[in-house]
Amino acid sequence: MTDNSIFSVIGRQRACRAYSDEPVPDDVIAQVLRAATFAPSAENHQPWEFIVVRDSARRSEIARLMQRAWEDYGRAFSEPRSTPKLLTDVHRGMTGGFATAPVWIVVAADLDRTLDVTVQSSIYPAVQNLLLAATALGLGSALTTIATLAEELATLLALPNNVQPVAVVPLGYPARPLAPPKREPFEAHTHRETYDTNW
Repeated sequence: MTDNSIFSVIGRQRACRAYSDEPVPDDVIAQVLRAATFAPSAENHQPWEFIVVRDSARRSEIARLMQRAWEDYGRAFSEPRSTPKLLTDVHRGMTGGFATAPVWIVVAADLDRTLDVTVQSSIYPAVQNLLLAATALGLGSALTTIATLAEELATLLALPNNVQPVAVVPLGYPARPLAPPKREPFEAHTHRETYDTNW
């Protein structure tokens, strides 16, 4: 039986870049989205809007936009700072792996319910809750951004002018088991009282 204590879920959450074709039931998606809405937001305005995309043509178009963003600038932007293995993994996801997800959740901000300056601080905590809930339920997910293609995404999803797409989360059951993420120990980046005193 899977340990779904909060610390276990946090320790298992990682990007999934290949999905099985097993459908994700509405009640499972509802659990994930409910968890997202319990995130903090600036002034408690809760400006999130979630667009759940299952339609295969629309999912393919989102995947095409993601691939184009990766090929046009994303890869070149990431290459100087990424290990070859990570770059290869991300490339596989952006050029086909994410496209296998049976569900895409576009997380947007309603600008009538928040300020531009608080969009990220309100939306990304909700995305983190969404990712953790997905992990707890045995789903794979990944945080991707598509800010430079927001106009095309807004058109594809018929978003009104006041609703701005912020993140795109592919969601589904992993095609293969996911190993735990690799993280440096917190002690390597933690200090007592002042920066010059290590933990």
